[in-house]
Amino acid sequence: MDLHGRDLRYFLAVAEELNFTRAAERLYVSQPALSKQIRALERYLGAPLFTRAPQQVTLTPVGEALLPHARTVLEALDAAAAAVEQARAAQRSTLVIGMGASPGRGGLLPAVRSRFLATYPEVTLKLRQVGWQDPTAGLSDGSSDLAYIRLPLPDPERYATTVVSEEPRLIALPPGHQLAGTTALDFADLLNEPFLALPHAAGPLRDYWLAMEKRAGRPVRVGAEVAGIDEVNEALAAGLGVILTAAGDVPLLDRGGVTFRLVRDLPPLLFALARRANDERPLVRAYEQALRAVRDVDEK
Repeated sequence: MDLHGRDLRYFLAVAEELNFTRAAERLYVSQPALSKQIRALERYLGAPLFTRAPQQVTLTPVGEALLPHARTVLEALDAAAAAVEQARAAQRSTLVIGMGASPGRGGLLPAVRSRFLATYPEVTLKLRQVGWQDPTAGLSDGSSDLAYIRLPLPDPERYATTVVSEEPRLIALPPGHQLAGTTALDFADLLNEPFLALPHAAGPLRDYWLAMEKRAGRPVRVGAEVAGIDEVNEALAAGLGVILTAAGDVPLLDRGGVTFRLVRDLPPLLFALARRANDERPLVRAYEQALRAVRDVDEK
């Protein structure tokens, strides 16, 4: 058989969740796309893998037979990918730092770079900007060694994080908005507003910036989806919705009559450096330690 890793990952997610909707959420794909892929796999194998009932999904005998082998193959693929990435990193002596959010506040990046390179002058630090559709900024697929991100992360047990700072969350209001005359707001004042939302692929970070925990089950009105600062600026200028933002991002959005107001009853944003929890490479840990040293000095 010529199965692909993606086929097995999709199968394993459904086999473990026994629910196509939950499996699709876990994989960050749409439920129809997942169902289509599973049916294609079943056609390729010539046998159904799942019995589908209105309220229940169960494995067929063929699915039960495939399950342990799928786990073994995926574990081997993950181990192989990790070994290759480790060898590549050692060979190039480069650390790739993903940037899911700007860590430039207060000169943090230059200070960490300077401290790290004082010990490892032969290492190249490469920064790469990653769109909001990947909340891990390249950690999940191995394209980044460390990443500056905003919490929460999907599958948090997969990552080790060092909190760098806390920032209040503000609401950015389009030009001429009726709430612009209010000095500070509670989230209840915003429940009926259309919001600019991150892509669904952002997972729990999308819910975080929509403050779903404050809505008590009330559905959110999405005025538009945005995947970067430029799209936010365009959507705000067009009056498509409001958006929660960090205080440190105000200079990036402060244009064209946009108004910022504190949301009093929201907890602050946590900005962090993250690495994969099982990544114990010396250079990765050294960069993490340099960040902690700079942070601790700044806090004194």
